[in-house]
Amino acid sequence: MLVAPGGVARLDAQHVLIAWKETREARRAVQSALPFLQAADRVTLLAVAEDVLEADAPVQLGDIEAYLRRHRVVVGAKTVLRPDGTASEQIKDAAKSEKAGLIVAGAYGHTRLGEWIFGGVTRDLLQTSKVCCLFST
Repeated sequence: MLVAPGGVARLDAQHVLIAWKETREARRAVQSALPFLQAADRVTLLAVAEDVLEADAPVQLGDIEAYLRRHRVVVGAKTVLRPDGTASEQIKDAAKSEKAGLIVAGAYGHTRLGEWIFGGVTRDLLQTSKVCCLFST
């Protein structure tokens, strides 16, 4: 699902930020985004080391980079961030500082009660991102 926030007149996918988490949803989002990734001038991989050890995150980014390379996508930068605030804020801040025009992320749905209590990265990106987002479930 491609989501454009209010005020965005067109999709600028010259620089794509992939918000990576080792999940089925993230893998599907990357697969769905391949046409955008292949046409992009710049692709950045980002992982927020929330649920994984910091040492594991670079290995995971290396795996997804190898997958992208097989599909003629060149990754420019790989960044692992320590959890500092919410993951969605870190993703949005990275997209802003990197001047990314598209965020690719897996969309994970929690139960309604879990979403109400804990919030969620997907919900927050949907509601507050200033750039387009491509999600997959």
